[in-house]
Amino acid sequence: MSMFCYQCQETSKNEGCTVVGVCGKTPEVTNLQDLLIYVLKGISIYAEKAKQVGINDAETGLFIAKNLFSTITNVNFDPVYFETKIKEALALREKVKTSFLAAYKEKYGTEFNEELPEMATWYSDNVEDFYKKGEVVGVLATANEDIRSLRELLIYGLKGISAYIEHAFVLDEQNDEIFSFLHKGLAATTDDSLSADDLVGIIMDAGATAVKAMEMLDRANTGTYGHPEPTQINIGVRNRPGILISGHDLKDLEELLEQSKDKGIDVYTHGEMLPANAYPFFKKYDHFVGNYGNSWWEQNREFESFNGPILMTTNCLVPPKASYQDRVYTTGVVGFPGLNHIEDRKPGEQKDFSKIIEHALKCEPPTEIENGTIPGGFARNAVLSVADKVVDAVQSGAINRFVVMAGCEGRHKTRDYYKDMARELPNDTVILTAGCAKYRYNKLDLGDIGGIPRILDAGQCNDSYSLVVIAQKLVEALGVEDINDLPLSYTIAWYEQKAVAVLLALLYLGVKGIRLGPTLPAFISPNVLKVLVEKFDIKPIGTVKDDLEAILAGK
Repeated sequence: MSMFCYQCQETSKNEGCTVVGVCGKTPEVTNLQDLLIYVLKGISIYAEKAKQVGINDAETGLFIAKNLFSTITNVNFDPVYFETKIKEALALREKVKTSFLAAYKEKYGTEFNEELPEMATWYSDNVEDFYKKGEVVGVLATANEDIRSLRELLIYGLKGISAYIEHAFVLDEQNDEIFSFLHKGLAATTDDSLSADDLVGIIMDAGATAVKAMEMLDRANTGTYGHPEPTQINIGVRNRPGILISGHDLKDLEELLEQSKDKGIDVYTHGEMLPANAYPFFKKYDHFVGNYGNSWWEQNREFESFNGPILMTTNCLVPPKASYQDRVYTTGVVGFPGLNHIEDRKPGEQKDFSKIIEHALKCEPPTEIENGTIPGGFARNAVLSVADKVVDAVQSGAINRFVVMAGCEGRHKTRDYYKDMARELPNDTVILTAGCAKYRYNKLDLGDIGGIPRILDAGQCNDSYSLVVIAQKLVEALGVEDINDLPLSYTIAWYEQKAVAVLLALLYLGVKGIRLGPTLPAFISPNVLKVLVEKFDIKPIGTVKDDLEAILAGK
């Protein structure tokens, strides 16, 4: 076995990728990512110790967040990137260690002599050693299946939280308490004294932290770009060269739009960047045309036909075909060998997008693949502005049930379940969605209920906080005691680790009866699954017919 990874929904045979990742990740990159996480755990061990002597360092939290983010599925495939980050992580660990040891001696008057796990002590400056060590410190290094399952569930939740932290940080929002929890969570995965129950408790803390992270990111986005507003988003093209921007980073979009205005080119969103079209701030740019294409997994076809350059700002990169590889640019933590990379912004400056703009001017306009518009912009502010109308519709029976069909898209044909469910839901139901899962059904014409669209799209997977707020306000408005008493069902699609963070957030908020699909996570052991079923009534999706019957019966 040259690698082992089972963090995404599409992992081989729903067991684990052992030869090469289904995502395209090589064994070398997998093992380097495992070693990076291993060293991040070592940093966290010292950071947790340092808290006990009065040292709280946000720098380590931000470093951990950025580097956990780089290991999310479909973010970075570049071994050289991870070699560099491992060196940086080892240097930072030694810095944190030195500060801690000095503070400990000053406080207690003696040297610290506690034996620590190997991830706090292992060191090498030889890249060849990185590859060898990476082969033995991954997922399977934890022998007990249930402890391994809980540790990985926690780590994947921390990866999702880290993505939210990074998006918020570039918009000048941060929370040292959340940074601190990254230390606590990673350090907990190294502590053999923790029982399964102890780990479950920390995982619930991760859910609470995920809620805080989503709230922080929501504040960052809406405070910078305004609240999304109901918008008919163009999905056609114009007859000018274009740049396609994909991923989640709104700051990158802002700077690209500002630098490309009046240059004779257009900018289109793709995938999870679709919701940006509903923010008031971006509507002032007349060369911001709309959305091109669908979700991440169709990019091989859609990037080909776009004809112009593509900017990948976050996760969801599919290894590009040779025919358009020279048109793909990465930025931030995204990377792939041989692609153009736009460096991070320097303090007080914008990123320099001149190269991709110049590239676009030499390209043909996009080939049209569809036309018309699709609705978006139904985040919390938009929905709550018509709360009275929604409540009246519920009380009159015009709306019988809300169904949350949020989360991720993916390649598997089994994901047609969500499209078929959307079609089969009766006309008195409303779908609440966020994330790219909506691409299975957001172009269906499902009509409205008294002017309320039957598909309310709150935005990116990052915008799942809007759905939380809407549910909480419905609890108040309808006078029910508990979120589970609402006429609200959850049928969630998952793919990568931000979806895990959202799931943990929902569990922390006490949501029960979530249907999860298209498969249950391979990293959930039978015993851990039993706990989740008993405590939260988590269940796999079934057939549309059976699930629809249960949903309409409130089960």
